[in-house]
Amino acid sequence: MTHLTEGDLEDLAFGAAVLGTGGGGDPYIGRLLAQQAIADHGPVELVGLDEVGDDALVLPVAMMGAPTVMVEKIPGRDDLQTVVRMVEARLGRKATHLVPIEAGGINSLIPVAAAAQMGLPLVDADGMGRAFPELQMVMPTMGGIAATPMALADDKGNSAVLDTVDNVWTERLARTITIEMGCSSVLSNYPLEGRQARQHLVAGSLSLCRKIGAEVREARQRHHDPVDAALHVITGTRLFTGKVVDVSRRTSGGFARGSATLTGTGLDEGSTLELQFQNEHLVATVDGAVRAVVPDLICLFDAESAAPITTEGLRYGLRVVASAAPCDPRWKSPDGLALVGPPAFGLDVEHRPIASTAEVT
Repeated sequence: MTHLTEGDLEDLAFGAAVLGTGGGGDPYIGRLLAQQAIADHGPVELVGLDEVGDDALVLPVAMMGAPTVMVEKIPGRDDLQTVVRMVEARLGRKATHLVPIEAGGINSLIPVAAAAQMGLPLVDADGMGRAFPELQMVMPTMGGIAATPMALADDKGNSAVLDTVDNVWTERLARTITIEMGCSSVLSNYPLEGRQARQHLVAGSLSLCRKIGAEVREARQRHHDPVDAALHVITGTRLFTGKVVDVSRRTSGGFARGSATLTGTGLDEGSTLELQFQNEHLVATVDGAVRAVVPDLICLFDAESAAPITTEGLRYGLRVVASAAPCDPRWKSPDGLALVGPPAFGLDVEHRPIASTAEVT
């Protein structure tokens, strides 16, 4: 039996920020919530997907909204339980397990806090293998799993339960409600039977986050390159090393949208990297040529410390390493690309696997 303790949270949060690909919300906030919950209620039992029985009811818990807002507008401790209880009431069943809906940012830590508060085991899995900005962009959607009944709540005590005709409508309506709630809400959605969870989730996500953090921490202690350590764990590729010289960022439609420009240093001197993001990084081009694009992961690291840089944390003068890593193979299927590929974000770019666009280190 494995447990998550307060001592695991630093590594877990670091890895979550890497897999967040710039989005997913600041994991530091989630780490604080999880740390307090574990201090109050004890360690969280972590179970593998293969340990989840057919009769289980697995509920995700997450935050929704613009990362630029979530760093300042954090949930109350009771909000996490509230949304779970609302879904339970609609289904007439009690949850047996909780799970992250995405392996990235704050939403890898929020379920840890909820599991500690509620005394429920947490499944070592997620619905994406990374972070995506919209509710329908999860593997359960590809499996025909409905996002509803879905519960939302805010810090003022407002709440709602949605039943929708499809998962795109869930995103549209939930996003509108979240905007009215101040661009940040807590939610529970995609109720999963045990067999559905085993089939339509990405296994081992939390363990991977923890491993990324541990490898980087050990690399720093040994005075090895911490960026190389992170990329080794995620089979990542260095795309570009440079300095941030321009950031255009706005909160629009409940998302943090924008672009960033980097000028090259070292071997990349004389070249320019352009990034576009919608919460998460969507496409990276070097001198006009596409080097990486969704659904593959585009991650920015501080060039010296390897600290992951979120889209809301991008600022002029940062010296960074831009990298890319392959997504879960299921996202590269026709159904996967239709759901989370470049056209889903309005990008007129063809998806090409990472290995064909950049030299692997």
